[in-house]
Amino acid sequence: MDYPHHTVAELHGSLPMGGVVARTPVHAFQHLPPELRLRQRPELRQQRRDLDLDGQLAFEITNVLTADEADALVRWSEQLGYRAEAPGITTPPGMRMNKTVHWVADHALLGPIYERIAALLPAEIGGAALHPALSHRINMYRYDAGDVFNRHLDGDWPGYSLGPDGSRMEAWDGLRSRLTMLLYLNDAGDGVKGGSTRLYGRGGSVVDVPPRKGSALFFRHGFSLDSVSHAGSRVGAGTPKYVARINVMYAQGAPLRRPAGVAD
Repeated sequence: MDYPHHTVAELHGSLPMGGVVARTPVHAFQHLPPELRLRQRPELRQQRRDLDLDGQLAFEITNVLTADEADALVRWSEQLGYRAEAPGITTPPGMRMNKTVHWVADHALLGPIYERIAALLPAEIGGAALHPALSHRINMYRYDAGDVFNRHLDGDWPGYSLGPDGSRMEAWDGLRSRLTMLLYLNDAGDGVKGGSTRLYGRGGSVVDVPPRKGSALFFRHGFSLDSVSHAGSRVGAGTPKYVARINVMYAQGAPLRRPAGVAD
């Protein structure tokens, strides 16, 4: 069954090898599919594993989604439609070599996800307090055979949600993201080959995190010396890799200067 969806924003979209596509859509469902209206599942028992990355903030949380929930996100994202251009994101030619779809969900999906992980998130980062909700904008990526996301830093973002009538995307005041959440939606058990996320520590350490379906990788991002440089490793022939980037929000502090090599 198809669920109607509509465009809630149109932004300039960057292409993998350079160039811009005007009016690239950000989507939302008219009504969230029932499979994406999550409930609490205490039996999942999330656990946090901190990564040794020269003192930089990076960790995994297991069992964020069930396999069925992850499959549903993949299936409905395909209905929205992946494309080469990424709305509102600027990357230099050859950095982001994958397909993407951006959309805005609501509390029925993001609220339960936040409640599952909240106790394991840093209560503050750089003096900014954790906000008790994830941004509702979901940036999803599909890595087909040969696709990569070469080494980069993630930029920080405002939070987003739908306006009162659901017709447009609106930014949140007074908040800024400080952590990337990469939610893995499939893995080797589904036929994915390769596709690890490689994290680079400032002291020279390297940590490879393979995709684990339903688990999430978190790391510091934004225009900070503490931000974690990383890459999406090449995916082999077979099943595409699917991952969702969701931003973890904190009370906004003083604006930070953008360093070179940051991908929005």
